[in-house]
Amino acid sequence: MADNNQIVLQTLIEQNRKELYPELSADDYFHLFVTEQVMKDSELSYDEIEEGIVDNGGDGGIDSIYTFVNQELVQRDSELIDGKRNSVIDVYILQSKNVHSFGETPIEKCNSSAIDIFDLNKSINSLRRVYNSDLLANVEVFRKQYLHLASKFPVLRFHYFYITKGSEIHPNVERKVEILVNSIKTHFDKAEVLFDFVTAKKLIDLSRKEQLRSKDVVLNDNPISTQDGGYIAIVPIKNYHDFITDDNTNLIRYFFDANIRDYQVNVDVNKEIRKTLINQNENEDFWWLNNGVTITAIDATFASKKLHIEDPQIVNGLQTSFEIHKYFSENKIESEKRNVLLRVIKVQDEKSRLNVIKATNSQTNIPPASLRATDPIHRDIEDFLFSKGYYYDRRKNYHKNQGKPVNKIISIPYLAQIITGIYNQKPDYARARPSTLIKNNSDYQNIFKDSLSLEMYHKGILIQKKVEVLLKEYDTPKLSRPQIGDIKFHVAMYVTSILCDKIKPTSGDIGKIDISKMTDEIVNNAIQNTYIVYDAMGGTNSVAKGNEFVKEVLEQVQNELKDKKEVLSNLNK
Repeated sequence: MADNNQIVLQTLIEQNRKELYPELSADDYFHLFVTEQVMKDSELSYDEIEEGIVDNGGDGGIDSIYTFVNQELVQRDSELIDGKRNSVIDVYILQSKNVHSFGETPIEKCNSSAIDIFDLNKSINSLRRVYNSDLLANVEVFRKQYLHLASKFPVLRFHYFYITKGSEIHPNVERKVEILVNSIKTHFDKAEVLFDFVTAKKLIDLSRKEQLRSKDVVLNDNPISTQDGGYIAIVPIKNYHDFITDDNTNLIRYFFDANIRDYQVNVDVNKEIRKTLINQNENEDFWWLNNGVTITAIDATFASKKLHIEDPQIVNGLQTSFEIHKYFSENKIESEKRNVLLRVIKVQDEKSRLNVIKATNSQTNIPPASLRATDPIHRDIEDFLFSKGYYYDRRKNYHKNQGKPVNKIISIPYLAQIITGIYNQKPDYARARPSTLIKNNSDYQNIFKDSLSLEMYHKGILIQKKVEVLLKEYDTPKLSRPQIGDIKFHVAMYVTSILCDKIKPTSGDIGKIDISKMTDEIVNNAIQNTYIVYDAMGGTNSVAKGNEFVKEVLEQVQNELKDKKEVLSNLNK
């Protein structure tokens, strides 16, 4: 019989599923929900959560796996993160079961897979017969990142989460944890291995934990207030550090603007900031030698020496903030009397905030790719998609945090993948480089430019979404998650060409597609023909990322278009 916590949790999850993602099965939504809760402080987007999910056949008892370096997520196609001595690598491994109990088998499976996947002597290729490609891709991310930093002796931490709706853990289940810990320590003897049973009550508590959306920064002197409700203040460095960190002294990721926070400024710049912090000169204050920090906010008020900031977004001075955090994290600071300059700008809307980002970063070395979301084309796409019922996530997680339906949120990288596949006809590229497509200027210009039809972006989304739904339902054969990921952009390309009746449609052609003509039969035929080619070529992730697969799929399209014309010609005779 379910207890109160289990009843409350089930009600909560089902309500959320109906509001946010009714198309998803109960089991799949349960894993999405628990991943959001467990990883809440990491501020992962839905795209990032999805990339970490590896469950399906050959998952080794692992449903999700994520690698972080100094709190930064390492993605499959992103550059490896550089770090100094004693950088921290965190590996998060989640196993969820939509049941009311905890069992021994899931931990035993995790133990068996840990013996394999964390043994650096076993190549990734040698494990392909046992484990699925998504799991191995994420394991490879960890391996490459770990070896990249190995000479700097990183701190390595494994975080295992076993999550169910259960309330109690039997001792026989608990004792399995020690076996798993020992297996990992066989490969990494200095690693810290943490294991957490997440019960129904813990899940409820995590779901009730709200992200920090406002905070106070303590000042020594009164700030200068501006006519528009903003402030200019000289803030003690220690107080600013307290402002940007949580109770565990970790950076509050939400405060750092998602559009530019991932960019690491030239190492020389970091070194200069670091040198200024470490080499104290009693005759020089830090704010004399540093441009300071700019924060946008929806509101700010000052009282009792505290500046209260609502929805702070640090849009300039990110590296200064990172270095201040490192300064206090890596050194025992007994006395610090210096200050940092802080500008708080009250913005009325998202457009104003983006203008501030562009203006305040125009004199820095931040590359154009880091400021893509400020381009007018994205504002146009956002307005157009909104009129069609979609939420364009120019600011990472903005709509997620607003509680918009998951399937209606379209991120910039996801839209870039869609257009790369259906318009540029590079589905291999879309599959291989999901998070870095827009960083290259030439790639970006081929995806987002004013001359392209806005309707194309909308039609592309509709085609891609329909393809993904029918791929999940396809049963001859039933496709695994990795297989769907491998061919979904190729299938969308196929469908687009058929609907346009052209092997190489223009953006205008795609924009004029009559979506009502996109029948299940057309999509399933595209799936079948694409899968036949994929399977014949080996049916691997490497095949999906290769150009030869694209050529073969387009040949299938060409043949179908040719057959279609012959049929029409015969009918007209």
